[in-house]
Amino acid sequence: MSPDEGLESGEELSFLREGMSRHVLRQLRRGHWVVQAGIDLHGMIRTEAAAHIAQFLQECSARGLRCVRIVHGKGLGSKNHEPVLKNKLRIWLPRRDEVLAYCQAPDDDGGSGAVLVLLKARR
Repeated sequence: MSPDEGLESGEELSFLREGMSRHVLRQLRRGHWVVQAGIDLHGMIRTEAAAHIAQFLQECSARGLRCVRIVHGKGLGSKNHEPVLKNKLRIWLPRRDEVLAYCQAPDDDGGSGAVLVLLKARR
C-alpha cells in the first residue's frame, strides 16, 4: 500500500492544517524536509508524554526547526498491546499552533511507531 493509499484508508497517522496544500503532506511523506530533531516517548505514560511533547515542540519552534520526529512506539509494551500514545498524538498535535502537518515516518525512520512533524517557519 502506498502512503497516499494509507492516508485515504485512515490507517496512517496524518494531519494537514486547514488551508495547507496536500502537496505539503506529500512532500513530508517523501522526505523533502530533513529531520532536525527528535524525541522518543518509549516508556512514558500519557501525562508525561504530553508534557514532553509540548516542551519539545515549543523548543524546536523557538529554535526555528521545521521538521522533527516523534517516536511514539507501536504499543507493544502497553497494557492491551494498543498504541496509546499514537492515538493521543491524533488529539494533541493538531491542537498545537506550531504544527502545520504530520505523517507516519518512513519505515527506515520508525514507520508506524513514529511521526514526522512539519512546524511553522519562524518569522
